[in-house]
Order: sequence, then structure tokens, then C-alpha cells
Amino acid sequence: MTETNALLSEGIGALCKNEDEHKRLFMLLDRYIKEIELFNPAYGLVGTSDTKELIVKHILDSLAPLEIIFRLLAELTTDSIPKIADAGSGAGLPGIPLAIALPQCEFTLIERMGRRAGFLMNTKAVLALSNVTVEENEIEKAAPNQFDIITFRAFKPLEPKLLKTFYNICKPGGIIAAYKGRREKIEEEMSLLQEAYPEWEAIRYAVPFLDEERHLLVIKR
Repeated sequence: MTETNALLSEGIGALCKNEDEHKRLFMLLDRYIKEIELFNPAYGLVGTSDTKELIVKHILDSLAPLEIIFRLLAELTTDSIPKIADAGSGAGLPGIPLAIALPQCEFTLIERMGRRAGFLMNTKAVLALSNVTVEENEIEKAAPNQFDIITFRAFKPLEPKLLKTFYNICKPGGIIAAYKGRREKIEEEMSLLQEAYPEWEAIRYAVPFLDEERHLLVIKR
């Protein structure tokens, strides 16, 4: 096993204790990483060419809040298959790792850029992800009231217009889950949005091998 494969395996092991599930996750995520590295030079999918950084800061970071997402799924009032959107999916982060880890949920990866949407469609086929749909579209043009949870990785400040768009495509009682960094920055952002979006919490999660502060910002509709 290579050093990077060992890093991925150990990281998955820190998040998943089931041996069979660990093997499944490792196999699919390893293939996914190879697809990103193959297309990244031409498509600019992620801002790194270092495999270790890709594994830790992108793949494991996408999977690290799984326990929080399991809890959010349990809180949904729907009896149907949970529908999760990955907004501005790009390379499929966090949508593809989550879709691999949550085969019981339906995922829609929304990406406006044609080349990146093409990459997502190709990756869906390569990994045989039957629970994934790729929508080449702007978020603002997605159909309203269709998703139980909307995820996105947002290390830039949230904007009222963007949150309003997410509210529009989220089902009543649904959840917006934003991958964010430091608590201080989240509180600063939400202080400007508190009146319009009072029901929110920032839940800290740990990423294996990453000594940086990470939170899942949960906003309920």
C-alpha cells in the first residue's frame, strides 16, 4: 500500500468503524481521487496537485461531519427517500464522498460550468453511483421546494441573496448545511443575517490529520 493509500485508509478508519463499509469507501474514494487528479490540470477542479492535501483537505473534510448529517437526516419529517443537493458542486465536493457514504439518499450535484458538470457525469458513471444525478444549471434556476438538505463548501462569507436562493429550493422544514471554518468568522457572518435566519447553529467537527478549526453551519428553513 502506498503512503497516500495508507493515509486515505487510516482517515476513513477514523470516521467509519465497520470493516466492510471501510473497504467499500476506500475502493470508491481511491478511484474518485484518481479521476480528480486525471482531470484537474485541464479543468481546475481543486486548488492543489498534492495527493495528501487532496485526501485530507477535500476528501476527509467532506466526510468528517457524517455523524452530524446522520443526525440531521434523523430529524427530517419526510417518509420518502431523503433528497440532498450539493450546490455549486465543482469537483463533487462534498457531494460525491457523501453520496458514496450515504447510498440510502438521493443526491443532486448542481454545477453551472459545463466542463465540470461533464466531469461529474463521467465520475458518476465510473463509480456507478446510482443515487447521484448531475444537474448542469445555475442554483437560481433549480426547481423550488425539492431538497431536504442542501450542502455546500463555503469558505467565503455567506450572502443574503445566496441564502434566499437556497431557501427557495429547500423543502419546508429542510436544512442548509454549509461547510465552514472558524467559529469566530461564522458568528461574524451570521450577525448580519440573524434577523432573517434566526435558526442556526455551528457544529464543530474534526478532520483526521488536519489541525484546523472546522464547523458545519446548519440553518433550518
